[in-house]
Amino acid sequence: MTRLISAPCAGLKGSARVPGDKSISHRSLMIGALALGETRIEGLLEGEDVLRSAAAMRALGATLHQDGPGRWRVSGRGIGGLAEPADILDMGNAGTGVRLLMGLVATHPLTAFFTGDASLRKRPMERVALPLRQMGASIHARQGGRLPLALIGAREPMPITYTLPVASAQIKSAVLLAGLNAPGATTVIEPEPTRDHTELMLRYFGVDVRVAQTPQGRAATVIGQPEIEGRHIRVPADPSSAAFPMVAALIRPGSDITLENVGTNPHRIGLIETLLEMGADISMENRREQAGEPIADIRVRAGRLKGVTVPASRAPRMIDEYPILSMAAAFADGPTRMEGLAELRVKESDRLAAIVRGLKACGVELEAGDDFLVVQGSRTAPRGGAEIEAELDHRIAMSFLVLGTATREPIAIDDGSPIDTSFPGFATLMNGLGAQIRSA
Repeated sequence: MTRLISAPCAGLKGSARVPGDKSISHRSLMIGALALGETRIEGLLEGEDVLRSAAAMRALGATLHQDGPGRWRVSGRGIGGLAEPADILDMGNAGTGVRLLMGLVATHPLTAFFTGDASLRKRPMERVALPLRQMGASIHARQGGRLPLALIGAREPMPITYTLPVASAQIKSAVLLAGLNAPGATTVIEPEPTRDHTELMLRYFGVDVRVAQTPQGRAATVIGQPEIEGRHIRVPADPSSAAFPMVAALIRPGSDITLENVGTNPHRIGLIETLLEMGADISMENRREQAGEPIADIRVRAGRLKGVTVPASRAPRMIDEYPILSMAAAFADGPTRMEGLAELRVKESDRLAAIVRGLKACGVELEAGDDFLVVQGSRTAPRGGAEIEAELDHRIAMSFLVLGTATREPIAIDDGSPIDTSFPGFATLMNGLGAQIRSA
């Protein structure tokens, strides 16, 4: 365990590039492993979660080479060409990795066993297993659909049309990836749109991907059994990781920072939309596109924030950002109400409960229910001075370290080691901008 302390600091200054997008990094490795020839990747996130996906793709028969920091080459096996792994696929803490990988192998005639760390073994997998069984896979899991589990892929996979019961890009992506090795059209209908990295990347690789609005919601369809060739991918900086220095700059007076090359996919910038509604000084500069994904440099300057209501309909576009939004809300004028938060309870930890306990310990007034949170902001900086249990959750750990940059007293977290799953070098980057985060 690595105990970290974050102390109040002066305004943050300078430019930085946060690590590569985790969602796109996972997909780059997996889809590259299904392509013929070589896929070259630049800017790959080399956090623990993505490295677990890289190890899994090797176990499934793909050849991977690391040429330098963030630079990888993947020699794929073609659609339907994955090999049966000789050992258990241990996905560590990678929730996205394991769910997408289940979809990837579900339509291959092979048997695979999945497990993960203590946190991942608590997370629900039945929501992914259900549609994959409809496609012909056999999946046997622990009670509650939890890891470890055994997956026996379909020998004669069937395309399906599946309506998501909850807004989840992971479930959608698992089904679409499974559909790549099924004949005909596989369709996922989502009542609330979620991040579309899978659709964009599949289209970039040459897959026939069709998107349409229907009375039931947004329908994404892949036409199965294509032949795709390797591509060159530049992974943008992760907007979910950029959220942490962004909020730190907003709440620390005198701050002015620029975050470079950040992905600005419309399905990922719910936090920025919310912060702008709160009065944040955020601008997107040098807008451009890479491998089908929009990117920009984001400039953030400190200023007063006001409380707002964040509707439940926005949750699919910012579900990972509610912990850090809650920190910003503590510095806003008036209450900030966040709705539709039930999904936070089945993340790496019960994030909603962790936010509530941590903010209360730091002297912030709030109200919470099963699926909502109201943070009562104040012009006066919160007291801080608490010891926070991160509960093996990287986003909880980083959020309270950000809070500690602007509270009256330092904030400590019991264990910062999980941060490396998504943001290796977090403390170094933050300290380079002027934060005071140290181990203790």
